[in-house]
Amino acid sequence: MIVDLPDTTTSAVSKTLVKIREEGGAVALGRVLTLVIAATLGEEEEAIEAANDASREHPMRVIVVSADRTGATKNEEGRLDAQIRVGGDAGASEVIVLRAYGDTASDEEGLVTALLLPDAPVVAWWPGPAPQSIGRSALGRIAQRRITDAASAPDPDEAIRALGSSYTPGDTDFAWTRLTLWRAQLAAVLDQPPYEQITAVEVSGAADSPSTLLLAAWLQLQLQVPVHLEFTSRATGSSGIHGVRLHRASGIVELERSVPNVATLSQPNQPTHDISLPRRSLRDCLAEELRRMGPDDLFGAVVRQGVGQLEVPSTVASEG
Repeated sequence: MIVDLPDTTTSAVSKTLVKIREEGGAVALGRVLTLVIAATLGEEEEAIEAANDASREHPMRVIVVSADRTGATKNEEGRLDAQIRVGGDAGASEVIVLRAYGDTASDEEGLVTALLLPDAPVVAWWPGPAPQSIGRSALGRIAQRRITDAASAPDPDEAIRALGSSYTPGDTDFAWTRLTLWRAQLAAVLDQPPYEQITAVEVSGAADSPSTLLLAAWLQLQLQVPVHLEFTSRATGSSGIHGVRLHRASGIVELERSVPNVATLSQPNQPTHDISLPRRSLRDCLAEELRRMGPDDLFGAVVRQGVGQLEVPSTVASEG
């Protein structure tokens, strides 16, 4: 069910929610958190769809603050249009879309405060452009977890470095979440014999892939060995991370993803294996981050220390 509330107030939205629950039997007793999505006007639906899918694992209230963050509507008369989605239109959540115009769009914290679930954690998510310091932003101040996506920024590398300089415990980025399968596979390799020291590491990936940067920083921080980072271009095959080479005395361990969703693992004196290593969907990334309400200390160490220690190439090498 979808209920439209044009030119309204947050008080009217709250009263309508109560009315819907009383008349239709929809309740919020099973909601475990409030997810606040800071979206751009007209670009809300992909994030809402991902939240609806993730809500089947994490029943929640979703509040979408949809505003023109380019400033094009700043001279418009202040107005709030709202929409409430419940039932089949909201997965296992209830979705409140707040489309704010003019001066109304400048008070994001005021828009959502009255609609937060009581005594439940708050997660803020910026699927597009994010504030320079998300922990000090209007929505970031009321959230226990704050999620950004550097891949959507005009300069992903700069977005990761800005996150490191302003990092507040509770911050994270989907560029890090997309590394979970890579990190798990590499850790599994190193947990098997021969237990030899890694002497050098090479990481390659697309120049616009912040996950490649974070993977290299994580490996250098954890292994305490030099990591050579190479940005490459490919006419065909996978974008994002291309591969990792681990050097040790017995030879080179190589995990390479040359085609989408499949990686090849090569190790000395062992058969070569094809491994499923898909690009993670927006829903998968969101669901994983919603499982953790406390700070991700390892991510904090990687963006604050590991990234700054890397030698980042300034040019992109081409592959024949």
